[in-house]
Amino acid sequence: MKAIIFSVALIAGLAACGDKPQALETNKHDSAAYTGTGKAFANKDWKQGDKASWESQLKARGQYGQNDYTRMK
Repeated sequence: MKAIIFSVALIAGLAACGDKPQALETNKHDSAAYTGTGKAFANKDWKQGDKASWESQLKARGQYGQNDYTRMK
């Protein structure tokens, strides 16, 4: 009886070691955020693919649009 319980426990324990890695495998490479998608809404001051205008838009949005300290006036 003990041998059967030990065998079942051993088999159950070893079965847990058989999981395969679950990695997402795609061939799609990520691109820089400032390149844009060509489909999404874009601010008129930002040109897709221009890194300098992207950075200036992020700075302006962070300073004026999402900064609660400057909006409390």
